[in-house]
Amino acid sequence: MDWLYALATQAVEQGWLNESFGYAFMVNAVVAAMVLGPLLGGLGTLVIAKRLAFFSEAVGHAAITGIAIGILLGESPDSPVIGLFSFCLVFAILLHFVRNRTQVPYDTLVGVFLAVALAMGAALLMYVARKINVHLLENVLFGSILTVTQQDIALLAGICALVLVVLLFTYNRILLSCISPDIARVRGFSVNFYDYLFVLMITLVTIVSVKVIGAVLVGALLLIPGATARLMTKTNGSFVLMSAFLATLACLGGTLIPMAFMLPIPSGAAIIMVSASFFFVATLYRMIVKG
Repeated sequence: MDWLYALATQAVEQGWLNESFGYAFMVNAVVAAMVLGPLLGGLGTLVIAKRLAFFSEAVGHAAITGIAIGILLGESPDSPVIGLFSFCLVFAILLHFVRNRTQVPYDTLVGVFLAVALAMGAALLMYVARKINVHLLENVLFGSILTVTQQDIALLAGICALVLVVLLFTYNRILLSCISPDIARVRGFSVNFYDYLFVLMITLVTIVSVKVIGAVLVGALLLIPGATARLMTKTNGSFVLMSAFLATLACLGGTLIPMAFMLPIPSGAAIIMVSASFFFVATLYRMIVKG
């Protein structure tokens, strides 16, 4: 990252960039936005196809409990990685496991797990709040992209690379498994395997997104760009590319606009508001064109 900091500093000195880019935290924020946007946007298309928007929201809220557990176990409040990853992965796998073995409607089951995660998170956060800075809890809930460190970017890039490699070989199979499970089985695909694989990918991406977007809002960025792209495209390829582009644009806009206008808005909220503005403009355009 040092070469990138040096490049940004040189661009600031030559007047190509705003002076705020002379600070490392601003460069980190932009890099995080550029990595996270395409990943969330691309995965969001599968979230919509598999109708798992509520699931991603539940995992985001479960992250609150995972962070609290990590802090209770002695991890650094700034990066409780073990507690966060462990609890969220167990939460997601258990939810999907129960789903496949009960007759309870999926949205009802997710609602139950979400309520339990929120209750546990609220109880534990009230306890750990006495031991840590209260502003840390705000960052957990609503995101703070300007606090992203080099370690966070390395973790984000690692998860991104892993998910992209997996999707490169499995995207069509995952898509077929959700659109037509029977045809997928006839072709010899293990539908359950690809379901669990996708659930794990969504969980990992949600976890690494919490610091940037916030546990309360991370599910929205998996959903809104894809929903917007659905209004604007006709083919699956353009659907994925448009969703990734809009998510990246929202991440960059939500990062840079508050800085440019000195607005005291959490990064997660700003990113979602920018993304939502795209959705409303696309909806209005569709209503006018389709009349």
